[in-house]
Amino acid sequence: METKIEKLLKELTLDEKIGMIHGDGLFRTKAVERLGIPALKMSDGPMGVRQEFENDAWKAVGNSDDYVTYLPCNSAIASTWNRGLAYEAGKVLGEEARGRGKDVILAPGINIKRSPLCGRNFEYMSEDPYLTGEMAVSLIKGVQTADTAACVKHFAVNNQETERLWVEAEVSEQALREIYLPAFEKAVREGGSFSLMGAYNRLRGEHCCESKALLNGILRKEWGYDGMVVSDWGAVHKTKEAAESALDIEMSVTDNFDDYFMAEPLKKAVEAGEISETLIDEKVRNILRLMFRLHMVGGEERKAGSYNTPEHRQCVLEAAREAVVLLKNEQKRLPLCRNDIKRVLVIGDNADRLHSCGGGSAEIKALYEITPLMGIKKLLGGNADVTYVKGYEADDISEPCSDVNWQAESLENGGGTVARQEAGDTELLEMQKNLREEAVRLAAARKGAGDKGVSADAAGAVDGKEAFLYDTVIFVGGQNHLQDLEGHDRPDMKLPYVQDLLIENLLEVRPDMVTVLMSGSPVEMPWLEAAGTLVWQWYAGMEGGTALAEVLFGIVNPSGRLPETFPACHTDCPAHCIGEFPGGEKVWYREGIFVGYRYYSTRKVPVLFPFGHGLSYTEFTFSNLQVRQCTDSDREKELSVQVSLDVANTGSRAGKEVIQLYVGKEGTQKERPVRELRAFEKVELAAGESRKVTFHLGREAFAYYEESEGAFRAEPGEYRISVGKSVDDICVYASYFLNTLTSGKEIQ
Repeated sequence: METKIEKLLKELTLDEKIGMIHGDGLFRTKAVERLGIPALKMSDGPMGVRQEFENDAWKAVGNSDDYVTYLPCNSAIASTWNRGLAYEAGKVLGEEARGRGKDVILAPGINIKRSPLCGRNFEYMSEDPYLTGEMAVSLIKGVQTADTAACVKHFAVNNQETERLWVEAEVSEQALREIYLPAFEKAVREGGSFSLMGAYNRLRGEHCCESKALLNGILRKEWGYDGMVVSDWGAVHKTKEAAESALDIEMSVTDNFDDYFMAEPLKKAVEAGEISETLIDEKVRNILRLMFRLHMVGGEERKAGSYNTPEHRQCVLEAAREAVVLLKNEQKRLPLCRNDIKRVLVIGDNADRLHSCGGGSAEIKALYEITPLMGIKKLLGGNADVTYVKGYEADDISEPCSDVNWQAESLENGGGTVARQEAGDTELLEMQKNLREEAVRLAAARKGAGDKGVSADAAGAVDGKEAFLYDTVIFVGGQNHLQDLEGHDRPDMKLPYVQDLLIENLLEVRPDMVTVLMSGSPVEMPWLEAAGTLVWQWYAGMEGGTALAEVLFGIVNPSGRLPETFPACHTDCPAHCIGEFPGGEKVWYREGIFVGYRYYSTRKVPVLFPFGHGLSYTEFTFSNLQVRQCTDSDREKELSVQVSLDVANTGSRAGKEVIQLYVGKEGTQKERPVRELRAFEKVELAAGESRKVTFHLGREAFAYYEESEGAFRAEPGEYRISVGKSVDDICVYASYFLNTLTSGKEIQ
């Protein structure tokens, strides 16, 4: 392959090489037809292949051939804690991209969730680098089985939308190496991601897409990456800096393609002797290498893709099922029994809202989307009467198929802002009040009173739920893609559209109400104590409503686990109470490595729900934890610790449990988190079944980054190995003593 690359490179003219390293369309580069080098075609995004636009304008082509399978968002994929499902979802994404004639799918997004207010958090996976890396590797491998390149993004420390084009992240080297880079390193080293996208923001005085330290030093030199690096759209600002960096392709949102920094300005600089053509040659090598890997050149047969197949729909349904998180289930209210229910009241805008068409570049032209309301009605099959009321008024989301897309203006105002506070005009508040009163009146209605029911006050005298008109009330609220949105960060964690008051009023008259929240990031829950049942669903793809209904009615046993902490309010988050968010020209990451649960657990800060939390309709027990040093001859020069335990399903039905292993240092001289996720496994057990689960921990599980030495070190001493169902629900633990004899060689 390298020989063929060099042969092609010698035949290319400067003009042809320049055409290959910048956009010649909004989502493609220029082809070199005389040498059989095609244009490189790219597409958003993480939740499916985006609709087709004209080559030089953000106008939808408008044909019917670009409807696609709508996948669960990356937060939902991470919530499954299932590497196999991530791989299968990746295969769907890769096959659909290939089926649409794309070469690179701009996914997955793996930036760390530093604050719950980041508008693009739904596109990302977790607050934890280990979970993010493991799920990303599986997803990437799945994508690339289809002769489609994954493009892991946004490299790096891209944690906010406000002023995203210019904000500079001030982060310590330790936090960079332990929190913000590990998932990217794993994605390229273990996942073998064929391409990578640089970030908008600045780091250490350089824009990330022009950064010699980040791209040339860490990515290329340290990690040995030989894949293609593309800029985020509009993230390049200077010709010389971009040319001298390890960036390969410049893309943007404007149609003046020849004026891009790595287009005519670069050509003139080369011809003037200001920039060496060898820099361009290296970029072209990386692009050609990508093309050979995808069998785009070289005469090898390339795999055909497919989209909108029954197999793809089944896969996204399975992912959506395992992404649902049961947060509370007091008095075992769930699962609901279909045979006992004759009348259902469904309340909430999100019950009947389509989410596929919003969110920014993650928007999808979905073949279809099953809403929660449709999912419930489908499952009940006409044997129960389902009444729906909105309960609150939510904003409309513009259709992605409109003539002019938002992206044409996405580089204005620094690229992003903090969203405005919700308007409280009298007319809107009156509308919300009327919708709220209607919903509460129906929820409180008693048999014999007709659909008009009775007042909430009168309903308070009802003794026994059998007197209610509706056997069950299901509220489906949360956020939508006017809050979870590219280019905007949230001002706080409050639910929009006066939902808190609505939920409080509903719980007053129906304490047995099933509360469902759909969102891409945590929200405040001032009514949580009164809610006995709470279900969380991310933006779950085209079969999300089906999956939710199956969980509510017990067809599926929930097995989703939170991939991030749900704090009580955003001011509890370390990015806000220690560091800065969103900051000014710079944003200071003063919390260092204490991101997410590393902060909450270590500082004992109360949260709504901890990292890794999620309930089941059955019960699991952990026992017989054993820790021992491996003596495998293949590992004799490396530290290898084997951890095993027995996991049993002691309940009455089959289910899936996520076994989470955390490591913490006892009596450390360094300020370290009390525990950090170092391994996990999801297992499925029948009722009464038990299984031994075994983990192998390498030296990286015990290491921290020592800034003074510029390397990872493992401090000798006693470590606590904790295994549980969440970071705060530790079931079994044991000590392991690491000394100089067992510490193995240094990690460099």
